Amino acid sequence: METFTDLCHINVKGGDGGAGCMSFRREAYVPKGGPDGGDGGDGGDVIIEADPQLSSLIDFRYKHHFRAERGTHGEGARRYGRDGRDLVLRVPLGTVVRELDATTQTPAYEIADLTQPGERVVVAPGGVGGRGNIHFVTPIRRAPAFAEKGEPALEHWIELEMKLMADAALVGMPSVGKSSIIARISAARPKIADYPFTTLVPNLGVARASDGRSFVAADVPGLIEGASEGRGLGHQFLRHIERTALILHVVDLTGGYEGRDAVEDYRTINAELAAYAEDLASRPQIVVGNKCDMPDTEDQARRLREAAEADGHQYFSVSAVTGKGLDALVAMTATRVAELRSELPAADPRQDRTERWERDRRTRDREITITREERHAWRVSGGAIERMVVQTDWDNDEAVAFLQHRFERIGLDERLEKAGLETGDEVRILGFAFDYEGAPSEDAYGADNDRGDSVIEEFGEDDD
Repeated sequence: METFTDLCHINVKGGDGGAGCMSFRREAYVPKGGPDGGDGGDGGDVIIEADPQLSSLIDFRYKHHFRAERGTHGEGARRYGRDGRDLVLRVPLGTVVRELDATTQTPAYEIADLTQPGERVVVAPGGVGGRGNIHFVTPIRRAPAFAEKGEPALEHWIELEMKLMADAALVGMPSVGKSSIIARISAARPKIADYPFTTLVPNLGVARASDGRSFVAADVPGLIEGASEGRGLGHQFLRHIERTALILHVVDLTGGYEGRDAVEDYRTINAELAAYAEDLASRPQIVVGNKCDMPDTEDQARRLREAAEADGHQYFSVSAVTGKGLDALVAMTATRVAELRSELPAADPRQDRTERWERDRRTRDREITITREERHAWRVSGGAIERMVVQTDWDNDEAVAFLQHRFERIGLDERLEKAGLETGDEVRILGFAFDYEGAPSEDAYGADNDRGDSVIEEFGEDDD
């Protein structure tokens, strides 16, 4: 039995950062050895990568938790900890990655849309390794007796949704012959039977016209009235129509076992497409009247042609059994697909998209949110500022004073005052709290000798 998974939720966590080392040089005949504590290693990232060899999200059906390797701790003699290895999770082309709200487990925002082979996005960055005490030396502070802890990596849930990458999608009521048509025009071999919902998973096939032009067609499971509201297999498979440039709307001219009216079926499916996504109503469409080889279908074919042409759609009568009309349908579909492809804007280079997603992630990380929880208590949240807090050794007064200095440099005091903070109010960050009394001055604690970007740059505007 074929297994197909196109939507799943997974829990991801980058590797924790290793702790920096607080150490001083100890050597014979060197009575005043300076600080020599090495940095902790960064934790590994969890990365999602698009792989054209995959066709489903089946790898995530039974395993839902993924962890990258943690970084190791720094040591004395300037020995740095080893970075953790990244964990790369491969998904099919056409996978949309979304952040899930921690409370409701509903999509909060889109992280990335992976449509090109090899595209990558970091979904769970590893924790930053703590800096050793060698980084906190200043002309005033010659022997810093503190180092940073490693940053615990964020653990959260994301949604992976796969949308088929096809040029044309065959849609219609159940048992109208979509699978028979795709089997006839391509090498796809879907299950074919004479009962509704025979097709439970989308099927892809490459169709080729007589002039050599080709296109990818998707056979989407049958839709029914109410599909846009989730009835039948509605929501599960309507998503696969969103990426297709052209819709092949297949209608059973015989009316099936129920003796349905062909024009009413045509109207019903179009209404469901429009209800699911407004732009699907204006998507280019070719109407296909199937089973034209059956007796007493001429009147249905005539009425369906009139309805389709009145809506501005081309119409073809075909028979998936005898092959009648299929060559003309394939040729016209190939022509329309080629036209639609030429109208598409040039895709961004893969590297540019990957870099843009990373910039977006860093921008979200730098955001600071200040909310009032009680009359004299405030909550400060944000990825980067929370990282400063968790990397601080709160049992070390010198380290806490240095944290207060960093708050001053990123302008936290000014932001709090603008929000309405008063002297003596409690400021809460994660599980820590302190009373606001003003930050230490630059002169008292010296320059912040950050590794990499300075704190001001870290919280500055993103330069595109």
